[in-house]
Amino acid sequence: MAEPRPGLPLRFQRRFLAARPLRSLPWPELEQSLRTAPDSALLADILHKLESTAAEPLDELYETLADVLKEEEESTHCYKNYLLVLLLIVNSQSLACADGSLPPCVPQPSGDCVSLCESTALISGGTTGLLTWEAALHLAQWALQNPSLFRGRTVLELGSGIGFTGIAICKSCQPRTFIFSDCHPRVLRQLGENLQLNGLTPEGVTCSIQTESQGQELEGQNCQTPKVVVAELDWGSVTEKQLLALRADIVIAADVVYDPEIILALIGMLQKLSTSRADRKAPEVFIASTIRNPDTYQLFQAELDKAGIRWQVIPAHSSCYFLYDEQPDVTILQLFI
Repeated sequence: MAEPRPGLPLRFQRRFLAARPLRSLPWPELEQSLRTAPDSALLADILHKLESTAAEPLDELYETLADVLKEEEESTHCYKNYLLVLLLIVNSQSLACADGSLPPCVPQPSGDCVSLCESTALISGGTTGLLTWEAALHLAQWALQNPSLFRGRTVLELGSGIGFTGIAICKSCQPRTFIFSDCHPRVLRQLGENLQLNGLTPEGVTCSIQTESQGQELEGQNCQTPKVVVAELDWGSVTEKQLLALRADIVIAADVVYDPEIILALIGMLQKLSTSRADRKAPEVFIASTIRNPDTYQLFQAELDKAGIRWQVIPAHSSCYFLYDEQPDVTILQLFI
């Protein structure tokens, strides 16, 4: 789901999403100073100092910060190209290591790329879903290393954001059908534009979840040109019948474990997937997470255990070839629902 991630106080995230009318600060001169400042650094510093004490920060400060950030981030976007890199097994003696041994694999560009229109701001339009996050890059690289897992199958992605992981899989792993899903209108709109940018034609940019008969029709699609569907999917309101109609073989998600408040909704979604399979085999589930807050991540694992959902860590390559500066702590879990 495309919602605010860690790094900003939860109270601020709620205030930003609520988009309530701004109330005046008790000190007009301070408010004016903040509004005329070149950025929000001054206000952020005030909030940081308040939070380091036992004092309860004023809600108006968070609301003002949200307003300032919104003004800063209007119309901020850029285009990025991600070169798809495959890890290929080396068989050539000419590529032997200095000690005479062969490296197990080498990165090899596939000749294709993913082009995206992204926000240049962490939060834009009330969401963080308008840019690509690290776990999406790692999940895509892992998928490119395991294309047979996706080939000829129907893939449902939860919280697709602006589409990097799914587009990479569509271009490199030959799925039969790929279902992008999210719940934020602006994210869905940008996702649709990015699909078009990469030569993929979605079946309706904000289409509702397809019927079972449509799902059966998709079974016959040529996996060389995957069927692409964009679904507006809310984890809390989606029904088991709707999930059954998706007929997903694989469910993936990246950077959806970041807030304790949405973990239960995610767990509930997974339980619905488990009980909605009818006579079909339960889908394979893989969730990639950047561990920003260990407590939140451990809570997710504890809730999985409580719900009776088994899980295991999937070994992943130690570095991601889409990242150049820092390598975040990203883990991929396989869930057995």
